[in-house]
Amino acid sequence: MVEHTRAHPRLLQEPPRGRREQLTVGALFIPAKLEKAKRLPLFVHFHGASWVAEIAAARSGRTAVISVQTGSGSSAYANQFSDRGLFDAMLREAAEKTGITFGPISLTAWSAGHGAIREILSVPGYYARVQKVLLLDGLHAGYVKGKPGPLESELEPDHLEIFLQFARDAVAGRKTMIVTHSEIFPGTFASTTETADWLVAQLGLRRRAILRWGPSKTQQLSEARSGKFLLMGYAGNSAPDHVDEFHGLSEYLKLLR
Repeated sequence: MVEHTRAHPRLLQEPPRGRREQLTVGALFIPAKLEKAKRLPLFVHFHGASWVAEIAAARSGRTAVISVQTGSGSSAYANQFSDRGLFDAMLREAAEKTGITFGPISLTAWSAGHGAIREILSVPGYYARVQKVLLLDGLHAGYVKGKPGPLESELEPDHLEIFLQFARDAVAGRKTMIVTHSEIFPGTFASTTETADWLVAQLGLRRRAILRWGPSKTQQLSEARSGKFLLMGYAGNSAPDHVDEFHGLSEYLKLLR
């Protein structure tokens, strides 16, 4: 489905200046003005073109990024990072190649990339190390009976519990978490709207109805916030609406700060 009411602006593919290092898994980018730093904040982004994440890092002006593009479907990322030593090996390789100490660590994902974050946070040592999480229209789960509805759907909690734990820590101020969602309804698995509703309910929060422009000319319809937790709901049930949220990465990165 494609809708033609809202504009869907896209970033120009103009890779910013800086240092690039290909890692065994992922690609490291350090903005030009930060190349001589000895210590840098780092965000690791999962899914989507690496140049979008590089632009976000360059616009931030204060962080490096490792971009990981594994394939389609959250299972591809989940299977990859089910190797519990992989995330540490990736960070260690980045440090060894550059001589830079990276920290604090943030994790960001668009769409299917949340599968990697789920596996990483499931390791207690990594969970303690990660300070911030950003999920862009990408928190999905299965249905308990394999299909939705007919009214409120019952979601399988297994893939959601670690995100709920992180969200609770964000509400308490110990972590920072931002979750966004569109109105896309896949049908065969839980939509990001449904998982967002589940998360808000489990946290005991309530959405607030609003109407304002968001990144990439998106239209924000709702939000729920408490402590350092923020959830934002956007209009749109088409593929361009989904991509809008990815191209807004640099703006969401500012909010994550």
